[in-house]
Amino acid sequence: MMGRLFRICVISALLLCFQAWSMLCAGHHNRVRACDAYGCGAFNSQRGNGLYKAVDLVCDDYSIINTPFSGSLAGPVSRKDPAGYQFDGVKLLSDVHCVKIFNIRPYRYSGPVTQGEALGYLLPLQEQFPGITSHLELQMCDGTDPSPFI
Repeated sequence: MMGRLFRICVISALLLCFQAWSMLCAGHHNRVRACDAYGCGAFNSQRGNGLYKAVDLVCDDYSIINTPFSGSLAGPVSRKDPAGYQFDGVKLLSDVHCVKIFNIRPYRYSGPVTQGEALGYLLPLQEQFPGITSHLELQMCDGTDPSPFI
C-alpha cells in the first residue's frame, strides 16, 4: 500500500510541474517570435556569441499581459543588452516555478497573483528596434527552457 501511495504522490507532483501555463499575452496564444532582423525568439537560438536562454512570445504593443501561473511577485527585474538598452520586468515565483518576464510594465511588483490575472502591459519596442516583432521575454530563473510550459 505504501508503494502505491508513493507512486500516486510522485505522479501528482509531476503533473503539477508540467501543467501548462495560461495565455500570457491577451489576444495571442503563446506564439514564439519567429526570426526577424533582430534575431529569433526560440530558446537556444543564436544571439551574438552565445545562445539565447529565454523565449520571446509575440504580443501587441500595450496589450495586457496575464499571469502564467499562480504565485507571488518577487520584485522588479532588469537586464541590459550589449548595446546598453535596458529591459525591465518582474519576477514571479511559485512552489514549482520561477520566471522573469521582461518588456512589460507590471501593475505592481509584489504580492500574491492568480493564474490568468492581469499582470501588466507590454512595453513598445519599435522606438528602439524599428521593424522588430513586438514581444515579451520569458526567462526561467534557473536558465532552463520555459517552452514545455507554454
